[in-house]
Amino acid sequence: MARTAQPPTKGSVSTVATLARFLKSTLAAGTIALAAVSLQPTSATASPAPVVGGTRAVQGEFPFLVRLSMGCGGSLYSEQIVLTAAHCVNGSGNNTSITVTAGSVDLNSTSAIKVKSTKVLQAPGYNGVGKDWALIKLAQPINLPTLKIADTKSFDNGTFTVAGWGATREGGAQQRYQMKATVPFVSDASCQSSYGADLVPGEEICAGYDQGGVDTCQGDSGGPMFRRDNAGAWLQVGVVSWGLGCARAGYPGVYTEVSTFATAIKNAAATL
Repeated sequence: MARTAQPPTKGSVSTVATLARFLKSTLAAGTIALAAVSLQPTSATASPAPVVGGTRAVQGEFPFLVRLSMGCGGSLYSEQIVLTAAHCVNGSGNNTSITVTAGSVDLNSTSAIKVKSTKVLQAPGYNGVGKDWALIKLAQPINLPTLKIADTKSFDNGTFTVAGWGATREGGAQQRYQMKATVPFVSDASCQSSYGADLVPGEEICAGYDQGGVDTCQGDSGGPMFRRDNAGAWLQVGVVSWGLGCARAGYPGVYTEVSTFATAIKNAAATL
């Protein structure tokens, strides 16, 4: 399921996988309508992932990470543009309804930075399956480090870091404090053995442990999956998208493969 807030009922892979893409963001805010979910038949069971099996992040550890008021995560692509998941937003156009919280691992901190959105650009051609990315333009810049995106598949391997304010267990509540965890790359072949035709291997990348136990969860949708590049800098390789439940054995998390859309993201950002 999408990594929004409330875990969908388990069902056939097709229906569940689509709902999974929707539910990794949280429905708690009530701003994401079920009508936005495309229930096209596909072929596997899936659900969304805060970070399960993780530890609390240290203040300033991931300064590029932001929280969105509709219950999703995101990253600072630039000081005035946030990269998140397409299923977290409702189309493209002017939008002043989203509040972005940044600069603090504690969402209730008085020092947290809060900025409103002005525009949203959902991935062209997004229909609920694949292409799960979107950009949000902010009313004013946030003076914090940004997160570079991978423009080559050479970093789509190894061990990745995920972080967010999502639930720490399937069906649990979202968190006040940012959590973090590391998850290993899972090959397309292995991921397809779990999700079948629901996986779009050319547009998605999987990560997680065979035995489960560590994963993103409801409320983490749209947040980044990242790793160090050759110079030791953080590099975003994925966007939290969907998965079956949270941290279930045999069902890794599914992320938008950023390198596949790097050029499209860059071009879209230029239009904002």
